[in-house]
Amino acid sequence: MINIKKFVKNAIIEDNGRGDLFFDVAPKGRFTAKAISKSDGILAGVQYAKVLARTEKFDCKFLKHDGDEIKKGDVIAELEGKASILLSSERTFLNMLQHASGIATSANKYAKLIENTGVVLLDTRKTRPQLRDFEKYASRIGGAINHRLGLDDCLMLKDTHLRTIKDLGEFIKKARKRISWVTKIEIECETFDQVKEAMKAGGDIIMCDNMQPEQILEVVKYRDENFPHVLLEASGNIDTTTIQSYAATGVDAISSGSIIHQATWLDFSMKFD
Repeated sequence: MINIKKFVKNAIIEDNGRGDLFFDVAPKGRFTAKAISKSDGILAGVQYAKVLARTEKFDCKFLKHDGDEIKKGDVIAELEGKASILLSSERTFLNMLQHASGIATSANKYAKLIENTGVVLLDTRKTRPQLRDFEKYASRIGGAINHRLGLDDCLMLKDTHLRTIKDLGEFIKKARKRISWVTKIEIECETFDQVKEAMKAGGDIIMCDNMQPEQILEVVKYRDENFPHVLLEASGNIDTTTIQSYAATGVDAISSGSIIHQATWLDFSMKFD
């Protein structure tokens, strides 16, 4: 909650600058307003918007909750407070809901395509700078599970890392002595030969990067016969048109950055009564 409060406060400061010029001349008294959806999708951002309301001291009653399906015309929330406060908070309040709901809606589309397959949907670290917690929260609301939040979550060896390593087996032995006992090591592979090397070297998770489903079927068969404890993740340009074919291969997880970075904001508005 501390991070959310800091995030919200910074967002308010960003929009208000030296102060809202309407503030000192705003009509007195209390006013009521509604936040209304102009799009269909999945609502997210409520947790942040509630903190904004408490911070700026206006009343906000949400009629919909994080994860709810919403339709065009739905009233999302009812607001009450001073005109100066409601109007200075309007854009930040709506931006949070629109941005988060766009990501949640995107994640939900992917999640529905592979529900009941046993395959986990993961997001990635392809997030906007300073917005990772916010965007990954929205992704979770939509039905995805967070991949790494940062470089300290899991030791992932991508192609760029591997170019610096001469002996993968020796490197992993050394890494095991330095990282936490409960921390996993994930290795990115683009070929079947790389997969075999990574599994023999002791990787916990193998990322099948930019492989076709036919190639991944071979990887799954090899894993099942030789290293059944190793987890498999499919990644690389996977979208809503291809995700089902990847889920059918038998991998444990599918990750897609487009859940977040290709998401389109939903459209909301605030209307005074």
